Amino acid sequence: MMTDESIVCFAKDWSEDPTSNNHVMKMLARDNEVLWLNSISTRTPNFGSGRDLGKIAKKLQSFAKGPVDVERGLHVYTPIVLPFPHSRAATLANSQILRATVRLMRAKYAMRKDFQLWSFIPTAAQYVGKLGESLVVYYCTDEWSHFSYVDGAKIVAMEKDLCQRADIVFTTAKTLLERKKAYNPETHLASHGVDYAHFAKALDPATETAPEVRDLKHPVIGFVGLIQDWVDTDCIEYLASKRPEWTFVVIGKSLVDVSRLAAMPNVRMLGRKAYAELPQYVKTFDVGLIPFRLNELTRNVNPIKLREYFSAGLPVVSSDIPEVRMYADFAFGDAPGALGCGVYRDHEEALALCERALREDSPAARRRRSDAMQAETWEKKVEALGAHIARVKAKKRR
Repeated sequence: MMTDESIVCFAKDWSEDPTSNNHVMKMLARDNEVLWLNSISTRTPNFGSGRDLGKIAKKLQSFAKGPVDVERGLHVYTPIVLPFPHSRAATLANSQILRATVRLMRAKYAMRKDFQLWSFIPTAAQYVGKLGESLVVYYCTDEWSHFSYVDGAKIVAMEKDLCQRADIVFTTAKTLLERKKAYNPETHLASHGVDYAHFAKALDPATETAPEVRDLKHPVIGFVGLIQDWVDTDCIEYLASKRPEWTFVVIGKSLVDVSRLAAMPNVRMLGRKAYAELPQYVKTFDVGLIPFRLNELTRNVNPIKLREYFSAGLPVVSSDIPEVRMYADFAFGDAPGALGCGVYRDHEEALALCERALREDSPAARRRRSDAMQAETWEKKVEALGAHIARVKAKKRR
């Protein structure tokens, strides 16, 4: 495990739903000093959008609060930067702002002079080499250019630059590894981990089911995650229409129109729930669903919810994502070594897999599924990252 290092990281906003950004930095903060800088933007805001104006207002409020100590070793700060990632003038101004910000925050928290700069976002490429860092780490979680809300061509150029200038690159999916390794030979796979102890609570008899889902009619097919344009809500609608006797639970903030889904009598749209409460909700699930649309964005994702569902003991039915396909065995019951994950290529196959999961699952299979995730914890994943960085750091000294 990496210890006694100072780390400054560019990431999303800390207050959003936890992703690998949060989990990796929380692990590193146990033995290092971490300064998390809330999002410096990946796109130019739309000033006619109420949502974007709301985000700007939250940024200003967060900036006014000053740095927040989330826990020992982990400090979160919102720098006020100009949200124009493709403007040369804004980049010049932001460089000055960020240099001063990092200097002040490092002094406040007595961080080492030779600090590491980590980035989970490609737009940080413009600031590499300008903040005084001694080592640069790019942690790539997505094929950023395929998000519908960014300028794809410009993001490709930024990410290529960041990969080439980084001392080491980590990717969360094998498809990403193949592409980014062309830019930097020090590119390594860093598959997602899981907060095993947290989600395994769903199998603990002492964990009470959330009142909101306690009396739902079974079977319950559940999905947890942000409802964005990459989520195939049509698939959930199809399943719910074909099996009106089943209950479908969707947990997560919706950023797309889900009115048709919400109108269905056997669908419960529960909105975003606190991370701490999720085991109380997934405890009532009979099947965990990962209904992603298949496109260039989702072909490169490694859904954290896969291991979270497994840790909770759930059989999983997912669209045919490469990173999920590696776990797909189509055996949901007590077959030796089977985790209980099926991938579908169309909605009809999704329905058949849900039926099979319900038919074949058992308490023993749930326990075996959950136990298998003890080898996939964030602690183990971050320990492997630390070993790579120690090697690269030593090589750079030489």
